[in-house]
Amino acid sequence: MILDAARAAVSRLLTPEFRGVFFKSLGLTLLLLVLAWLALRGVLTGFVFPWIDAFLPSMPDWTSWFGVLAGVAASLGIAVGLAFLIAPVTAAIAGLFIDDVAQVVEARDYPQDPPGKAVPLVRGIVLSAKFLGVVLLANLGALLLLLVPGVNIAAFFLVNGYLLGREFFEFAAMRFRSEPDAKAMRRRNGGTVFLAGIVIAAFMAIPLVNLLTPLFAAAMMVHLHKMVSAAERSRARA
Repeated sequence: MILDAARAAVSRLLTPEFRGVFFKSLGLTLLLLVLAWLALRGVLTGFVFPWIDAFLPSMPDWTSWFGVLAGVAASLGIAVGLAFLIAPVTAAIAGLFIDDVAQVVEARDYPQDPPGKAVPLVRGIVLSAKFLGVVLLANLGALLLLLVPGVNIAAFFLVNGYLLGREFFEFAAMRFRSEPDAKAMRRRNGGTVFLAGIVIAAFMAIPLVNLLTPLFAAAMMVHLHKMVSAAERSRARA
């Protein structure tokens, strides 16, 4: 079921209908990361470095070059750190556009089924903001483990597998059921959803390709929700 959903999602990735969602989510992601870089750099240059200069006033003049180099290194370090967050942040922001992806998948692959209803705009923004915060904190934690061999890879897949699987599945399910019902369905099928999230995390680990993560995850979870719903109906009739 998971592999079938993944294959079906991949088949839609490069279609014209998905391009608009891709550019919108990528544009917002880059804007957010640039603003974050400017804010962090402003904190360093406006507060941290002046505090260091005041704390060490007796240093020779030639050490000012170290301050310049430290500023450049800090800017580059922030940029590298934020680069690791491009894919997860894109995935979080894509929650704002998941209904666009779901509508395309439902219309193209399930024309015989009633279409789902979009999550209300305000609720969708709240859920996306909450997801963005959780993903950022989780991936910053995973980023800190980069220096721990073995643990870093496991942390990346476990954290993102759980979060991406949970959030994208619930977004897809809420097009057809209430939020409590969507959460209950996800819990009933927790193992399947988690493994699907691992597949999404593996997709997200591929450089450049990972920019398509939101489209892939949203489409995959629309298919998975359809399959899980059919399986639950079959079990109920049995």
